[in-house]
Amino acid sequence: MNPTAADPSTRTTAVPDGPGAPMLRQALAALCEFFQTLTPSTLNGLGQHYAEGATFKDPFNEVVGVPAIEAIFGAMFRQVDEPRFVVRSTLMDGSRACIVWDLEFRFKGAQPAQMQRIHGASWLEFDSSGKVVRHRDYWDAAEELYEKIPVLGTLMRFLRRRLAH
Repeated sequence: MNPTAADPSTRTTAVPDGPGAPMLRQALAALCEFFQTLTPSTLNGLGQHYAEGATFKDPFNEVVGVPAIEAIFGAMFRQVDEPRFVVRSTLMDGSRACIVWDLEFRFKGAQPAQMQRIHGASWLEFDSSGKVVRHRDYWDAAEELYEKIPVLGTLMRFLRRRLAH
């Protein structure tokens, strides 16, 4: 992802690595653009970026295959309002990459419908054709999600304070 005037914190760091590096950097940029513009109607384009047997893991899911990965993102659109990924930075080293992102959304039915944000990172591995074969998301479900749910959030914040040094 190239830096943008709108967000100077967005940057890409690429480690030069062999003749396939430009194609893999292009695949990473296209994937970032795909996620930043993801809608329910563009979700079926996931197969353009992921290999048929790709694996995906996040704090709640572990699946194999493009249809299963599509189902996870499809559920996101059903569970929250206005989800939007914002890529903050990327790092590429050969066929591996890290994307630092924010997911902005609103809880369905929440009043007032306040914008929420989950900060996370994705670790990706690409095959030689530039498709993702492994996708692992890292984010703190307790801090980024549970603490934002009214009753559960109170308990989670209490536990965090109680366990802190």
